[in-house]
Amino acid sequence: MARIAALSGFPEWLPRERIAEQRVLDNLRETFELHGFAGIETRAVEPVEELLRKGEIDKEVYVLRRLQAEDDEDATSPGGDSSPARGLALHFDLTVPFARYVLEHAGHLDFPFRRYQIQRAWRGERPQEGRYREFTQADIDVVDRDTLSFHYEVELPLVMAEALRRLPLPRPQMRINNRKVSEGFYRGLGIEDTAEVLRTVDKLDKIGPVEVAASLVRAGCTQEQAARCVELAGISSDDTSFTEAVTALGVTHPLLDEGLEELTRVVEAGAEQAPGWFRVDLSIARGLDYYTGTVYETTLLGHEHIGSICSGGRYDALASDGSTTYPGVGISLGVTRLLGRLFGQRLLTASRSVPTCVLVALADEESRAGCSRTASRLRSRGIPTHVAPEPAKYGKQIRWAERRGIPYVWFPQPDGGHEVRDIRSGEQAPADPESWTPPPADLRPHLTNLSEPHDG
Repeated sequence: MARIAALSGFPEWLPRERIAEQRVLDNLRETFELHGFAGIETRAVEPVEELLRKGEIDKEVYVLRRLQAEDDEDATSPGGDSSPARGLALHFDLTVPFARYVLEHAGHLDFPFRRYQIQRAWRGERPQEGRYREFTQADIDVVDRDTLSFHYEVELPLVMAEALRRLPLPRPQMRINNRKVSEGFYRGLGIEDTAEVLRTVDKLDKIGPVEVAASLVRAGCTQEQAARCVELAGISSDDTSFTEAVTALGVTHPLLDEGLEELTRVVEAGAEQAPGWFRVDLSIARGLDYYTGTVYETTLLGHEHIGSICSGGRYDALASDGSTTYPGVGISLGVTRLLGRLFGQRLLTASRSVPTCVLVALADEESRAGCSRTASRLRSRGIPTHVAPEPAKYGKQIRWAERRGIPYVWFPQPDGGHEVRDIRSGEQAPADPESWTPPPADLRPHLTNLSEPHDG
């Protein structure tokens, strides 16, 4: 048999890791629904031209091609052009499909529309730690018709903060900026192509301030303008003191004032509701052109080198049908990026590799029917249970359960009674399958951080 080689960038979790992933997703769903977000799922494919129009580069998009495409009318565009650019491709994130979804179903949605979406996406970039070609994202967005209240720019990062703080993770911190601050500052300097400056400054973490300044000069900025842009990007704070630092630079513009006021409101709300969660970082630009207000990027403290695990921002014109615009604000959590790092460093795991809470011990094959009835009675009350795969000495069956993290072994007694053993403590006591219940913490596998307790 030929040796099977793994496909780089397409992760497959082992059972214990998959259980941990499911628990993370369950937590996210529960938190989002507690805040009134409705779950949706969009199709996996979108027209290529729509994906590329939103700022992606074509080499990162997986284009669909059927092997029998020669005679397939679906393989070509209505005009007969078989160019891949006019075909379909797998979506690379959930934001572009959501914008299309809003436009397509606007007549059936109630606005403001609060949505969460947990789904796979695909991107053809070079695989490395924290970057995959197939991955799961978890997004929350609020969109409205024509106008969207600013308070959602405060609310959404706090919802994501609650979701992450309920997980046993290394401490996350969200770095925030407001595009109005940056754009207003650039306009105050007399720079016209503010979008190009934003895209360049967004590379600060990758190429450093010297190269950013040089790139700005090459893009048409003066040496003085480039230096001031880099100086602005160097401002950061955990409180509202950033406003004095920006004001001290001596640049004025009405859009800059508006952005500073909005950013201050986000910081003040965070200090009250999620202390330590926000950090103002004026280097955060978010390179995609559609962001217009507050922008967010989240890192794990102590693990910053893997980059942002959670990002997003305010957008005003991502979804528009020409007569109606649907502004929104959204945040996307890279679930696979986050878990890949945590699993690789053994920072997060599940308490057991199977969902089973109780293993019913099997004395001999003649006992299997009775053991199955006992297991069925336990399962009818919501206790995950299965019967031992084969009869063996009880010590061997206990070790079999122990290797999988199953906390309890059930022993049917010759007199028709029952006993259950907690194999962690060794305590064994009589039990009735109609009434015995394990502690809530043992009923299902739970998440465990092996080395860095989360301080909440």
